[in-house]
Amino acid sequence: MAELRKCIGSTRFGIEAHEAPVEDFPVQPSQKDGLGRMCKVHWNQYTAGLARDAKARKESSADAAASEPVETTPRRAKAAKASEPSAEGGAA
Repeated sequence: MAELRKCIGSTRFGIEAHEAPVEDFPVQPSQKDGLGRMCKVHWNQYTAGLARDAKARKESSADAAASEPVETTPRRAKAAKASEPSAEGGAA
């Protein structure tokens, strides 16, 4: 019989925790046991949900920035350079 492992799920994205065969978990070298905490199917759903949320945040912040008037400061004229000795009138 296949060994089962708990997929932790995600309440944020409506993914229920469940038991799944160990073979359904991706390799995760940084974990002590070398396996991920979610099964492959739910990991894909979770990361896709994170990407959708990030895209929505980016679009909403871009829309908010576009709708707000941009306050600009008037540009100052460039300061005149101090009189420098010219190449024509320089010492020989």
